Amino acid sequence: MAPLRWAIVSAGTISHDFACAVSTLPAADHQVVAVGARGLENARKFAELHGIPRFYEGYEAIAKDPEVDAVYVGTVNNAHYEVSRMMLEAGKHVLCEKPLCVNRGQARALLEFARERGRFCMEAIWSRFFPSYVHLRERITRGDLGRVERVEVQFGFPLTHVERVRMKSLGGGTVLDLGVYTIQVAMWAFQAEPIRIEAAGQLNDQGVDVGITATLHFPNGGVANIRTSAIDKLPNTAIITGTKGSITLHDFWCPIELTDIDGTIRSYPLPASRVECILLNSIGLRYEAEETRRRILAGELESPSVSHQDSLSIAGVQDAIRKQIGVEMPEDYIFKS
Repeated sequence: MAPLRWAIVSAGTISHDFACAVSTLPAADHQVVAVGARGLENARKFAELHGIPRFYEGYEAIAKDPEVDAVYVGTVNNAHYEVSRMMLEAGKHVLCEKPLCVNRGQARALLEFARERGRFCMEAIWSRFFPSYVHLRERITRGDLGRVERVEVQFGFPLTHVERVRMKSLGGGTVLDLGVYTIQVAMWAFQAEPIRIEAAGQLNDQGVDVGITATLHFPNGGVANIRTSAIDKLPNTAIITGTKGSITLHDFWCPIELTDIDGTIRSYPLPASRVECILLNSIGLRYEAEETRRRILAGELESPSVSHQDSLSIAGVQDAIRKQIGVEMPEDYIFKS
């Protein structure tokens, strides 16, 4: 089979790390053939660093490039919908960074459009493709943990200086930037969406949250206690507890280690890339890239590990938390849930 020909939209940190991750996969399966950025010079430097043959100013040229099969969208949060829709309309498959969209209504509109166009579209919840997550799901499915009763997950770093987190105009706030990780791991553990949510938050002068706490209640009576912070560094672990024991995911959003139910530390090392990544364990982005190729080759429009319904459910939880803590986005008035 021919390689999946990738284009990368934006030349920021996460896009850099995605390019590094794809470089560790077989060239017969994956090739990054183009990059687009708001500034031509940024695109040129990115292409030169990563050995990408074509670079463009802006994103429309990516959509028009006939040699691009799939597009990785690594823009700021509130550009995800517009850029992803542009690529889908041009017949490209899309892997879009999280959060997929700013709210559930917008996510639904995008995913419905992807289905209309007959193109694969997935929210890039890379966590779920790490071997640690696969192991956790297998343990839960086999009943090794018993009935899952509780998830405790915290995710925080000092991020108040980061524009994409602190500014409402960029779709900021920890619910959208960090909360997606905490919500998705809870849903992965309970294999369900919550039926009740209780949340509290701290807002900045932009009217977006710099920290939240929330309790998610699940149909089996279990609860997930989640916390996010853009002010403090938190433990950044997810502890999944059932009636027979618990499993801890370390650096839970990109875990290469877990503490298993018997206390054993399981490690899943990542390969090295020619160009060094910026963020922790970002070579693990290779797993979602490979999943994208696998599903496209199978003619599928979504992945069972991050299904369209999963993305809609996660967005719905984010909407509910934002509503409770008083965070509104312009998109909330345009795209109704």
